[in-house]
Amino acid sequence: MATIKSPVVLVLLYIYMAATVAQLQRFEHPVKSDGSLSFLVVGDWGRRGLYNQSNVAYQMGNVGERMDVNFIISTGDNFYDNGLIDEDDPAFFESFTAVYTAPSLQKQWYSVLGNHDYRGNVLAQFSPVLTQRDSKWLCLRSFILHAGHVDFFFVDTTPFQDKYFTEIDQEYDWRDILPRENYLSDLLKDVDAALQKSSAKWKIVVGHHTIFSAGHHGNTEELVDKLLPILEANDVNLYINGHDHCLEHISSLNSRLQFLTSGGGSKAWRGAIKPFNLDEMKFYYDGQGFMAVEITEIEAYVAFYDIFGNMLHKWSSYESTHSAW
Repeated sequence: MATIKSPVVLVLLYIYMAATVAQLQRFEHPVKSDGSLSFLVVGDWGRRGLYNQSNVAYQMGNVGERMDVNFIISTGDNFYDNGLIDEDDPAFFESFTAVYTAPSLQKQWYSVLGNHDYRGNVLAQFSPVLTQRDSKWLCLRSFILHAGHVDFFFVDTTPFQDKYFTEIDQEYDWRDILPRENYLSDLLKDVDAALQKSSAKWKIVVGHHTIFSAGHHGNTEELVDKLLPILEANDVNLYINGHDHCLEHISSLNSRLQFLTSGGGSKAWRGAIKPFNLDEMKFYYDGQGFMAVEITEIEAYVAFYDIFGNMLHKWSSYESTHSAW
């Protein structure tokens, strides 16, 4: 088990091992002295500051300072339109280092890959060269993060989608993924086993793709069929994703599971809203923004913010019961 002390040391020691071993690599992140944890979530952001990415970053810095966040989570599509070319791609500096400059954002970033990242050189985002260039960067396919009362399970969701393997107008970097059936089978077994083993008060799963959404992409049926049953069987609290360029909160009617979309890091899709069950749909915003989360042993707080720093929606949960914050 690795304890995070220096982000540079962490990545240099574990990055390639985490990308290649069959079982999920496990990391630890320290929490506040009172045992609480706070973090920000942003997705679908990497556009060299354009499409309000810089404005989102500015407000993240403000909220991050007020909350004294422990770290930041990226839900993928880190670099548009086609990931990184290699470790020397200037997009890394222009879309990441030069944008997220606030002091409060100079914390560890935990990132997963999105489908646009798979259109580039996937291995470049895993490279320790990037972490030497910017010590807060960490991106892996799938891994576990333990922080206080919370276990996070980061899941590589792009290989689940059938359409990416049949598209003729896009190329994807499937190195270490093929044969796909074996990769997905092993990943699902690893996630299920890790969730079963977890004794954390709170279990949070992070992926790029939606499970349920009223946004442009809508539901991801492959995840509904393959991943969702595992999350429900293991009493997961939150599923956090990007992919749809919006902010969204959907509440399951069948379990404690909450579906939280934070894909408003840059370009948004105004008006891209599909009909959805209003008993489940708690919040939808078709603009840019991000999500903030605070967790103690007995309570979790979630808030969504827009590019002006306005809190658009808030929600809280006491362990297994849900209530309005």
